[in-house]
Amino acid sequence: MTFARSALAALATLAAASAPAAPPSKAETAIHYRHSVYHVIEWNVLPMGDAVSGKIPYDKEAFAMRAARVALLTPMLPEGFPEGSYIAGKTDAKPDIWKNRPEFDELMKKLAAKSATLADVAKGGDLATIKPAFNDLMQVCKSCHEKFKKKDD
Repeated sequence: MTFARSALAALATLAAASAPAAPPSKAETAIHYRHSVYHVIEWNVLPMGDAVSGKIPYDKEAFAMRAARVALLTPMLPEGFPEGSYIAGKTDAKPDIWKNRPEFDELMKKLAAKSATLADVAKGGDLATIKPAFNDLMQVCKSCHEKFKKKDD
């Protein structure tokens, strides 16, 4: 092989290797979106749970900030579940979400409402009042996960 052919072969290999990947599908984008929102919610809920259970000291300002974040995020979740955004192996969401959409949507509304209530109660700073509001929020999370999320292996 001549030098020119070797150079062309090398350039062709480099071009093929650096070709952009196909953009994600709408379903993949929706899955990424909802995973992102859930991760940010989890980032805030876990320390609140630790404070409520006494695992970490209760800091009323930090708790109120985290509760406000969760209240802001939870209404964003339903848009992450558009029709056709189930891809087996890429999501823990069950197909039941789209088969029972009214029930799922109702749980999402309850989640947003309980989050807003927790944020309001957290502004007062009274841990005795916060605990039941936090537990109510966690119960909605649990109900939705039991019905619409695959169990962890």
